[in-house]
Amino acid sequence: MKRILPRISIIALLLVAFGMMGLTYGQIRSSGRRFLGRLETSVPDNRNGVPLWDVDPAFKDDVFTFVRIEFDSMRRPGSWLTDFPDADLNLSYRLQQLTSMKVDPHGRIMRLTDPDLFRYPFIYLIEPGGIYLSPEEITALRRYLLNGGFLMVDDFWGEEEWRALYNAMKQVFPEREPVELPLEHPIFHCVYDLKEKPQIPAIGIAIDGRSTGKTWEREDAKTPHYRGIFDDQGRLMALICHNTDLGDGWEREGEDPWYFTEFSEKKAYPLGINIIFYAMTH
Repeated sequence: MKRILPRISIIALLLVAFGMMGLTYGQIRSSGRRFLGRLETSVPDNRNGVPLWDVDPAFKDDVFTFVRIEFDSMRRPGSWLTDFPDADLNLSYRLQQLTSMKVDPHGRIMRLTDPDLFRYPFIYLIEPGGIYLSPEEITALRRYLLNGGFLMVDDFWGEEEWRALYNAMKQVFPEREPVELPLEHPIFHCVYDLKEKPQIPAIGIAIDGRSTGKTWEREDAKTPHYRGIFDDQGRLMALICHNTDLGDGWEREGEDPWYFTEFSEKKAYPLGINIIFYAMTH
C-alpha cells in the first residue's frame, strides 16, 4: 500500500523554525495589503502582490505544500474555491516569512483521487456544507488518512452543514466518531498558547458585529467546535473546524486593521500554524 512521504527532514526544519519565530503585529501588518485573487483551478502565476521566493534545490522535494482539495457539492457548486487563492498564498507566505520552514510558494489543488495526493501529508478542505464524495473519493480519503495523511476541514456553519460533513466522514470511517477536542489538547498550545478555542468570523460578520461582539454566522452556530478523528494508534488524522473560518482570517488580513489585529494576528494565523506544526510532527 502506498505510503505518505517520510517527514524526518520536515520535522527537523519545523523544530528549528518555531523556536525562532515571532508572530507580531509589526511584521505582518507592515505589508498593509490584501492579496486580491481570481477564481482559478490552479494557484495563479499572477500572485497579486504576494512575493515569490526560491526553494533551495536541496529541499525541492522536502517542503511544506499547502494542498487545497477540490470536491463536488450538492449545495453550492464551487464552494471548495472559497478564499482562493488569497488564503493559500498568504498562509504560505507567512510561514516562509516568519519561520525557517521551507515552503512551496505555489501550493496545489487536487482531487482526492489524484495519485500524487500521497506525496503531501497535509490537505485542506473548505466549506463542505454540501459535500458529495464519490465511492472512489471515499476510498482514496480513507487510504490517505490511514497511511499518515492529515485533513483540515474549515469554514462551515450550523447544524445542517455539520450533518452533511458528518455523513460524508461516516462514509469514509463508519466505525469512527468525531471527538470534540478539549482546550487542553496540544494542538491549541504546541506553538502558540491559545487561551480559548477561537471563533474566527468572516470579515463582514466581524465588522457588523464589532459593537456587539457577535462572531457567528447564524443562530445555531454560536459555539466553535474543533473535532478530531483518530486512528487505532491514537493519531489525529483529521481536524474538523466547525462554526469558524480560519481561511478568511488568512485571506482578508490586509483589508481592515481591526480585523487583522483581532482575528488574523491573534487567532487565525496562530491556530493555523499550530495545526500545521502538529500535523507535521505527529
